[in-house]
Amino acid sequence: MRVEMQGETPIKLWTTSPQGDVPVEDAALAQLRNIASLPFVFRHVAAMPDVHLGMGATVGSVIATRGAIVPAAVGVDIGCGMEAVRTSLAASDLPDSLAGARSAIEEAVPHGRTHQGGPGDRGAWGEAPAAVADRWGGLGDDARYRRLVERHPKVDRNAAPEKHLGTLGTGNHFIELCLDEADRVWLMLHSGSRGIGNRIGSYFIERAKKELERSGHTLPDRDLAWLDEKSELFEDYVSAVGWAQDYAAANRAAMLRAVTGAVAEALGRESLGTGEEAISCHHNYVARERHFGEDVLVTRKGAVDASAGRLGIIPGSMGKRSYIVRGKGHPESFHSCSHGAGRAMSRGEARRRFTLADLARQTEGVECRKDDGVLDEIPGAYKDLDLVMAAQAELVDVVHTLRAVLTVKG
Repeated sequence: MRVEMQGETPIKLWTTSPQGDVPVEDAALAQLRNIASLPFVFRHVAAMPDVHLGMGATVGSVIATRGAIVPAAVGVDIGCGMEAVRTSLAASDLPDSLAGARSAIEEAVPHGRTHQGGPGDRGAWGEAPAAVADRWGGLGDDARYRRLVERHPKVDRNAAPEKHLGTLGTGNHFIELCLDEADRVWLMLHSGSRGIGNRIGSYFIERAKKELERSGHTLPDRDLAWLDEKSELFEDYVSAVGWAQDYAAANRAAMLRAVTGAVAEALGRESLGTGEEAISCHHNYVARERHFGEDVLVTRKGAVDASAGRLGIIPGSMGKRSYIVRGKGHPESFHSCSHGAGRAMSRGEARRRFTLADLARQTEGVECRKDDGVLDEIPGAYKDLDLVMAAQAELVDVVHTLRAVLTVKG
């Protein structure tokens, strides 16, 4: 860990290791300094080894606060996270070609830019979207959501949360089949709260900015506008974020069920033997926690809860290694670890720097798309995962190392 100072508030970065340092862009450091300058930050800002410039706040940052919360620090993909489960299958149970399994997953789970649940979209329940509305697992009737849309009708406008349940989305969201060190097959996926989380996040970010204007405060970055704990907007936002996090978890669980069924059918099996409980973790969220003897709000933007003994998932770049980890509960990191490898460059830069031939070479041996639509997700656009893992050796222990053999991208 190295320490940067911003006034009286330190920034503690887990970006160094005996194997080498993880590079941190100047813009990300400047963004971290802006965060650390906020008057309600508790003790210090923690930066994970995958830290990089983000929208609103730095991806890979852990921000403990008292008395206020920054909606843009949580972001718009509220509750985005990971789900993984080990099956009873071995590598020898898989066919030589996984093209059929990939097609089955792509058919079972709407991905990419879906049509708001319109014609052609069959949610991950395997039913038409109209039927999905009755299978929210209580989310649709949750008092938190009813209260939210009653008080803030714009949040619900065209959001269609019941139609997005069980859809993957775009960008770095993915579904994978992986093999562990014992050649056991795992299912793993990455997604969040979809359109409704985006609507909630965007709405409250703008409300926070308006509150900032009314208060007369000035900030180096307006995206760091906050909601005061004494305000009604604060309580509405915390409730909305909690609901969106539950929605994201339900979304991932729906897709995992769909993927399990689709892969079993593609392989001609009755089941995949996923009797173990799935590992599930958010990495864009806020939670009330106790650290250093005080109750605080902890915002993890691109970071995972790594409390002592807790299992988490750290995915690598497209078609590469990922890790199942067990947290060590390091107090200075606010019991956190990285959420992945972290981008080394923007999507635009990746498209300028790499070709489709590079993509094919870097994903050799993995059943996945190798077209222009996913070029910005090429492994070379991400940081060195070996350095990232070495830099957080005091934060987590590696339980399993997973190697991707099939990847479905949005």
